[in-house]
Amino acid sequence: MRVSREQAAENRGKILHTAAQLFRERGFDGIGIADLMKKVGLTHGGFYGHFASKEDLMAQTCAYAVDELLEQGQAARATVRGSKYKAFIARYLSTEHRDNPGSGCLMAALGADAARQSPAIKQAFTQSFNRLLSAMMNLLPATKTEAAKREQALLTLATLVGAQVIARAVDDPKLSEEILQLVNKKLH
Repeated sequence: MRVSREQAAENRGKILHTAAQLFRERGFDGIGIADLMKKVGLTHGGFYGHFASKEDLMAQTCAYAVDELLEQGQAARATVRGSKYKAFIARYLSTEHRDNPGSGCLMAALGADAARQSPAIKQAFTQSFNRLLSAMMNLLPATKTEAAKREQALLTLATLVGAQVIARAVDDPKLSEEILQLVNKKLH
């Protein structure tokens, strides 16, 4: 039975959403297509109507995950008075973000994993990072030059991602919290 274009688009969205969450929670190799499709409630064969391969899904998921993060950040910052840059940092370094990698930053969840993937995945990851970098640059004061904004944005993103990766990896809750709080303090 054929599905309507609207239903096909909805199914594709469900696959991307679920894959983005599961990849960030378990890594790119942490879930197979059959398990993904079962979780979405669709048949394994239906996957290939939307994506050419798992690698294609992985690449498209990078962009989807960044779209989600940027939308979440924009919505959260819309309610913030004061510095949007500081609000972003505080939200990124929150224990909520640490404890929920499936809905968090692609870079912190899959950075090390992406480094071991194919050139196509690395390219998609790089494009996604560049989008985050641009968004971070837009949070910085307009008084800075573009070069200064880029430098500060690169430093900030590298620091945030590194802090989140380590805070998630350590088994000492106090140390994890200390990492998040100290980086938050130093970046403000």
